Amino acid sequence: MQQLNFKKFQFKLKSSENKTFIFSRLRKKYLLLTPEEWVRQNCIEHLINEKHYSPNLLNEEKLVNLNGLKKRYDVVGFNNSGSIELLVECKAPNIKITQQTFDQIAQYNLKLNAKFLWVTNGISHYYCQIDYQQQQYIFLKDLPAYER
Repeated sequence: MQQLNFKKFQFKLKSSENKTFIFSRLRKKYLLLTPEEWVRQNCIEHLINEKHYSPNLLNEEKLVNLNGLKKRYDVVGFNNSGSIELLVECKAPNIKITQQTFDQIAQYNLKLNAKFLWVTNGISHYYCQIDYQQQQYIFLKDLPAYER
């Protein structure tokens, strides 16, 4: 798989029927290794190893109901009180991050109310904190480490 803009992490991979699978430590099963899944699993490892999120506070690929439409978010990080701290939208490395990508995560966040948003294709990373009182996004140079 393509080298991403992350520290290099070790993954469990396996091949079957000419397809490669990657082990998801959160879902505890092997998943088809697509370019987007590669980005998602690197994001999860980054959150655990570099930003100090407990795997118990992370969730991936869960359904969210948006105005009657069933959508799936990529990764969510919770705080110790169970509120959503972080919402992550992952794209494949060849997908350019556009306004449409930000619109997508913003739409998900209308339902989820995360404190931080992270949009990435594994190469480019965009982070922001949401100021709900001022109703604005504050773009950040990096995602803060998890605070216990």
